[in-house]
Amino acid sequence: MSSLFHNLTKAQKVQNYVFDNKPAIRTDFLFSDGTADFRKPTEPMPGDDVMIRFRAAKRNLDHVYLICDGERYDMEVAESDPTFDYYEATLACIGDEKLEYYFEVLSGNARCYYNRIGTQIELNPNYNFEIVPGFKTPDWAKGAVIYQIYIDRFCNGDMENDVLDNEYCYIGEPVKHIKDWDAYPNTMDVRNFYGGDLQGILNKLDYLQDLGVEVLYLNPIFVSPSNHKYDTQDYDYVDPHIGRIVKDGGECLAEGDHVNKHATRYINRVVNKENLEASNELFRCLAEEVHRRGMRIVLDGVFNHCGSFNKWLDRELIYENQEGFEEGAYPQKDSPYHKFFKFYDENAWPYNESYDGWWGHDTLPKLNYEESEELYQYILDVGKKWVSPPYNVDGWRLDVAADLGHSEEFNHKFWRDFRNSVKEANPDAIILAEHYGDPYNWLQGDQWDTVMNYDAFMEPITWFLTGMEKHSDEFRGDLLGNPDAFMGSLKHYMTRFHQQSLEVAMNELSNHDHSRFLTRTNRTIGRTHTMGSEAANQNVNKGVLREAVVFQMTWPGAPTIYYGDEAGLCGWTDPDNRRTFPWSHEDRDLILFHRDIIRIHKENEVLKRGSVMFLYGAYKVVAYGRFNRRDKIVVVLNNNYEEVEIPLQVDKIGLQEGDVLRQLILSKEDFYEMEPKRYKVQTGLLKIKMPPISAIVLKKED
Repeated sequence: MSSLFHNLTKAQKVQNYVFDNKPAIRTDFLFSDGTADFRKPTEPMPGDDVMIRFRAAKRNLDHVYLICDGERYDMEVAESDPTFDYYEATLACIGDEKLEYYFEVLSGNARCYYNRIGTQIELNPNYNFEIVPGFKTPDWAKGAVIYQIYIDRFCNGDMENDVLDNEYCYIGEPVKHIKDWDAYPNTMDVRNFYGGDLQGILNKLDYLQDLGVEVLYLNPIFVSPSNHKYDTQDYDYVDPHIGRIVKDGGECLAEGDHVNKHATRYINRVVNKENLEASNELFRCLAEEVHRRGMRIVLDGVFNHCGSFNKWLDRELIYENQEGFEEGAYPQKDSPYHKFFKFYDENAWPYNESYDGWWGHDTLPKLNYEESEELYQYILDVGKKWVSPPYNVDGWRLDVAADLGHSEEFNHKFWRDFRNSVKEANPDAIILAEHYGDPYNWLQGDQWDTVMNYDAFMEPITWFLTGMEKHSDEFRGDLLGNPDAFMGSLKHYMTRFHQQSLEVAMNELSNHDHSRFLTRTNRTIGRTHTMGSEAANQNVNKGVLREAVVFQMTWPGAPTIYYGDEAGLCGWTDPDNRRTFPWSHEDRDLILFHRDIIRIHKENEVLKRGSVMFLYGAYKVVAYGRFNRRDKIVVVLNNNYEEVEIPLQVDKIGLQEGDVLRQLILSKEDFYEMEPKRYKVQTGLLKIKMPPISAIVLKKED
């Protein structure tokens, strides 16, 4: 990791390129990207003319050439302002194939190149700009403020649907209803239920709307025996335990009985069609109300694997002999779902336990798409069903999406078909994937729109501000406050996205799979079973969290808040990160801070669709600009425990001598303020004194 950062930042430290000791090329003024100021249209279709622009210091260059797929275009100065010349060339009537381009820059005998990683004396073609004709991501999602809800832990709005003690058995032990809403999750948390549900979300929509949330992302909602619901039991229905139970009855398991065939209360609740239809209807009402408020809703799709309770497998035998359900593949070899799963022993029926489980987990049977066209089509239809009337959800987050299938080739085929199916039903639906590592091959306009942004967001900001790994499993002092590592990582990994994917990338600080960001600020390695839950609350620094949130709300992408982060929730990694929302004892100051910084994000389109450029980097300090031809915003983070004065060269984002910038927000270690303090550009610099553990957002006044 460190060597990657070192090599990248070394390559980018090309200062003003000189020839015969005379300044020739102002490399710090060279700029282009995929935003509307530099490419029109930003998401071209086959047959479109595409205008490409390149920016340079005024009267600094002799020639700029656009090199596109081997063709060389002599760019002309189309426009100038007091600081820059804007060179322009047009690609006429592009086809449907991906185009690759970069710029060649000349002044006298000096020559350099420019692509997505910046200025280079020797071109690295791995970072060239690309155009993918026909690739569009939903405009509503670009820079949208998303709120992730782990449903069981958000709000209990309906006590009648709560999971009961001993209602059924899960992974060898009876499930349990936790009576104390504020109790910490224990180390084996998956069978413990607190009672959060869809009605609870409905009850809190005013809160979420006041916070500024634009999109709800719900962890899985479909029938499932776990509280996380990543082991789907029935893709066609919302789980009545988070929906509605209108027909109740039957018995919970007797003490010592672990046979779910005897769990008649559970079977009635999740098999009875009246409960299932009522739960779907409640979700329809939720989606309708969300849309009525001008908000969006995204569901979690778990299509790589299902659960051992799944009606197609039926390892628990709860669907056996139930009216309206076929025999499962576990009890019966001649089940219509036999090929939905891969069985290793074809002679082990009845009750064949030799099926393929994801990562060997028999509770998570892997779906066998290659051998079942019926399964393949069924899941495509599921993808289509929920984005269509009457539910009209606005997209899917895809769990472990790169794992689906048994080969990468098949994986890509499936997601192409899935995209076609979903977009045919709802062209404005988003498809975003959970993915660790390079997403480039899936982000070519024919599969995913974007990903949960670990590499180009969560990890770099976590290392820089806390020195912690995202699970709180490791501390790296060499990455804490390291500006070269931070900037180099962001610059590199952002090039694995096209602009339209970057602008909708899910930028999270925390989620259900990693420690809470506030806990990471204590720089302590730990998990629940090693340190205990209370240790996750100790020695945390809310000022560092506020720095991170300022970064989140001013960086390209869709800022995504994990429920409760805005209210001061702490927690180690799974399961401690799944604590309940602290209703009635929230951190009100943090909530108000989130509300105000979200408002700043939403009011400034440049923070959603504008260009970005680093302005400064030093130990524990970084500054960058967000800009377009109309607006200029400067953001500075100071993670030191002492005041620092920072001289920023801001002319390279278009700020000029005498320009005045107004403070939109200043966060400090113990509080934040929104006084409209003003700063003036003098002698080409913007000088700012930053308090300890602080972040500031400044905007140029008209």
